[in-house]
Amino acid sequence: MTAPDAPDPLDAATQATRSLHGLSTELTARVPLLLEAMRSVGTGPELHTTLDRICETAAELAGARYAAIGVVDQERDGLSDFVTYGVGEDTAHRIGHRPDGHAGLLGALIRDPQTIRLADVSDDPRSAGFPPGHPPMRTFLGVPIRVQGEIFGNLYLAEKKDGGEFNDYDVHMVRVLATEAGIAIGNARLYEAARQRERWIDGSVAVTTALLSGGDADDALTVVAEQARRLADADAGIVLLPAGEGGLEVVAVSADEPVWALGLVIPPESPVVESLLEGEAVFLADASSDSRTTTPLVRYGPAMLLSLQSGGRVLGALAVPRLRGARQFTEAERTLAAQFASQAALALMMAEAQRDRERLAVYEDRDRIARDLHDLVIQRLFATGMMLESAQRKSIVPAVREGVGKAVDELDVTIQEIRTAIFALQQGPAEAPSGLRTRVLREINMAAVPLGFKPAHRFLGAIDATVGELTGKNLIAALREALSNAFRHAEASRIEVVLDATVTLPDGTSGVRLSVADDGIGIPSGGRRSGLRNLARRAESLGGASWCDPGIGEDGAGTTVVWQAPL
Repeated sequence: MTAPDAPDPLDAATQATRSLHGLSTELTARVPLLLEAMRSVGTGPELHTTLDRICETAAELAGARYAAIGVVDQERDGLSDFVTYGVGEDTAHRIGHRPDGHAGLLGALIRDPQTIRLADVSDDPRSAGFPPGHPPMRTFLGVPIRVQGEIFGNLYLAEKKDGGEFNDYDVHMVRVLATEAGIAIGNARLYEAARQRERWIDGSVAVTTALLSGGDADDALTVVAEQARRLADADAGIVLLPAGEGGLEVVAVSADEPVWALGLVIPPESPVVESLLEGEAVFLADASSDSRTTTPLVRYGPAMLLSLQSGGRVLGALAVPRLRGARQFTEAERTLAAQFASQAALALMMAEAQRDRERLAVYEDRDRIARDLHDLVIQRLFATGMMLESAQRKSIVPAVREGVGKAVDELDVTIQEIRTAIFALQQGPAEAPSGLRTRVLREINMAAVPLGFKPAHRFLGAIDATVGELTGKNLIAALREALSNAFRHAEASRIEVVLDATVTLPDGTSGVRLSVADDGIGIPSGGRRSGLRNLARRAESLGGASWCDPGIGEDGAGTTVVWQAPL
């Protein structure tokens, strides 16, 4: 028998050399494409744009029909984002929700990030199959993406266009691309973080400016809520201040339907309130199901509740929730929001100190006026009265004596009135909050300065006793808007304000109606309607309405703005 031929070592070496030569030739041929891919990946600072570009570039480089990047969440147990290439919008809609990375092959790659190459995905025991509507995929290549040594996510490729399998060349190319992608993603992350910090700083500046501008306190708090909502990409911004009976009261809201929450009080026994009043932040993964949640957050999902504290003093709280099912707040967002809340609290304290200084200046001015009245005016009036009494005694004409006597009596009355005024000045203003009637008169008196005349006014019904605080706040804002519009646009010479608390609304409930009528030029066609829309939104949010009627000028010239809401 002839022994079988032993393998020729020279042939094996020749085959290995040829294999290496083939690999080198293939890599050399792909180098220009790889360099162009790396150049394109590195352009553009936006993170999501970078992810889209990486997917497209990887698919072209490896000749794959589909590509995706799964971004690992902060807890390293799932995917926070999933960017695809090759899957159209219609297909994505049929598939439904995107992978979360908690199961299947994608979940295995998160737990054990390493390169995986499969000839058929369905043969791998870790595969969980595809959902209905998913395009068929057989061949698969997965490569981890690292950013500064940490796993950012995985780059997935599927279904070679030529029908073959992913080979060693594809693996080498995609690994190099993943390394470059990690650098680009790291840069994009830094850019996004810098932009995010810049936005929060700008928001803090806007809040500080609003609080220190000396304007209406409610408007300034609304600015805090609006900025927090915008910066946190939340669905609502809510400012809460300590309530008189304990707990926290909602005083400002920025949301699609803000009025439903205004005036609500979270009781002091709430665990959330206890934490906030102790200066601790509260983060809820799902406010709608968390046992600690109370109104007004039960309709939301992820939520941040931040204590507004400065110098060891808690001034209130700030809540920024997102809708149910929305993404969770990142650690960076939590940190920036906490810094924003601290800045807002500091601005609140500065605004309060500024108001105290202004109040003190008023008190000092009142005291100076009182001293001047007492030391100068009364003394001169008293001396004048003494001179008149002396002249009265010397006069021999009865009519003159009688006239002088009446003048002396009037001086005595005047002196008593001035002394009463001095006493009132020294006592200072009453601390009790002003009623709605007083606030309406204040707005009318303030509007008289720019108008050049004082609008007429009339009250019907028990205004202070029947109109609720929430409706009253919105009514004052509506009056201010209507008077401002009349000053800026109407060119009116006469304005009448009527406040009627005896109105019955179309649904049969009791309401209050505000009418501001002028004799101006009316509303020009094509003119701006933003002010009128604001009035309508305020009324509709309370269950009321707002509209315009003819004015009080000749032949109905001018405009009458009507605003009404339930009591």
